[in-house]
Amino acid sequence: MDVDIAGELARGRDAYARQAWREASEALSAADRSESLDPWELEMLATAAYMLGHEHDFRDTLERAYREHLAADERLAAVRCAFWIGVTLALRGEFGQAGGWQGRAERLLEREPADCVERGYLLVARGVEHEIEGDRERLAAIAAEAAAVGERFGDPDLFSMGCFMQGNALISLGRLGEGVPLLDLAMVAVLAGEVSPVSAGLVYCAVILGCEEAHDLRRAREWTAALTEWCGGQPDLVAFTGRCMVHRAQILRMDGSWEAAIEEAGRAAERCLRGENRVAAGEAHYQRGEVHRLRGEHSAAEEAYRDASGQGWEPQPGLALLRLAQGNDRAAEGAIRRVMSEGGDAGKRARLLPAYVEIMAAADDLEAAERGCAELESIAQAEEKPGALAAMSAQARGLVELAAGRPQEALASLRRADELWQGLAAPYESSRARELIGRACRALGDEDSACLELEAARDTFARLGAATDVARVEGPAGLDHALDSHELTKRELEVLRLLAAGETNKEIAACLVVSVRTVDRHVSNIYAKLGVSSRAAATGYAHEHGLVRPATG
Repeated sequence: MDVDIAGELARGRDAYARQAWREASEALSAADRSESLDPWELEMLATAAYMLGHEHDFRDTLERAYREHLAADERLAAVRCAFWIGVTLALRGEFGQAGGWQGRAERLLEREPADCVERGYLLVARGVEHEIEGDRERLAAIAAEAAAVGERFGDPDLFSMGCFMQGNALISLGRLGEGVPLLDLAMVAVLAGEVSPVSAGLVYCAVILGCEEAHDLRRAREWTAALTEWCGGQPDLVAFTGRCMVHRAQILRMDGSWEAAIEEAGRAAERCLRGENRVAAGEAHYQRGEVHRLRGEHSAAEEAYRDASGQGWEPQPGLALLRLAQGNDRAAEGAIRRVMSEGGDAGKRARLLPAYVEIMAAADDLEAAERGCAELESIAQAEEKPGALAAMSAQARGLVELAAGRPQEALASLRRADELWQGLAAPYESSRARELIGRACRALGDEDSACLELEAARDTFARLGAATDVARVEGPAGLDHALDSHELTKRELEVLRLLAAGETNKEIAACLVVSVRTVDRHVSNIYAKLGVSSRAAATGYAHEHGLVRPATG
């Protein structure tokens, strides 16, 4: 049957303009089978293939467009085709082929005027290389140069890509005040509809990733909502939608919509694997694991973390926190020390440090907890205005002060953390802060305030479905305080039992493999919590309240 080539081309162009990618692909492909498309029409067909998630078809079609542009002596158009082929190959880790295409583009530019916008695109390609190498300083510099070229030539695609690359590089270097505004700048042209489809999707995803690395929850919410709307306006869209779902799952978790977060993370993993984005699928599994952990569903959490690792996503600090919740302090400590020893940029460190401080405090290594808290506070100072980083650092500071037996100092930090978390609409994190506030009030002898704070925390945990947290708050050291009022930590209880057995501080230190100074601090905390002032009184309390293990014969 004869094909109405002119009609199919008109239908394809119209569908392309409406972002109806499947219809555009079908119409343009039908025309192409009867009569080869010209290079500009091939670029449209390639874009439709990309948006439908068919990357191989995208590259194959773009290679045809490249050759047709060369045959028509349209060398600068061929350079752009080579750029996109090379970049998509580099992002997939196929660096040899990517380098070959970049080399082709550079050779073509040798015969062109020194100042043309295509040179800016090759700067972006070199920036991708620096990003893969982890050279953030060079990436920031070259991205700024690319953005300047885009601005000079009035090319919104190049300008937006240069801005987000520079912004993300600066954020990775801990220069949040410089980097975050560049992400906003990159989005201006995208929201105005001035950026081409593939570039727009890349900018959306890169900007949201930058916001997440900067721990800018407000912007992450805003841009994720915008990306969701952008994806929703393109019913056939496959590219970028998996990553969009991952972002949504994370936001839903922070918002306290945990069941929806699990469902969205599951869909995200499936969609990302369809698009052969294994790392993004791994992150989706990690988000699923985080919700299961918070709900006390330990087996499901472990399975999700294992799936995340299998797809190439580091399952920490979630897995270490799971081990802590399971009572396996040694495994938690080993895991978090290992991942922290690997270093990383400020964004990665900030993601790990709250868990590191919590686990080190539980392991009674207050010196390490203090170092982690100080590092987190240093990172948080780079925020434009107090946000999630400030909340995390304030909560970590309160936890350390509380563990060190300084509840009055802890209160100020914890109240600041709660205020910030409430402002960010993060109910779980706010409730964790209120739980710690309750424990600080109790240590200061204000039992009424302690109960009010603990009850408020318990009610929110129960509403969210945070079963482990509910059990902890309702347990002997929480609302059930009257049944077990000593409120000693696990390590302090060990020290008390050894003290009651007649061991000296030096002997206790040797038994527990800690310093005598650490034991001295524990003994002081024990006296304060029990309201006693001597070893004899502490021993009597331990026997009276059944805190000493009975002898076995």
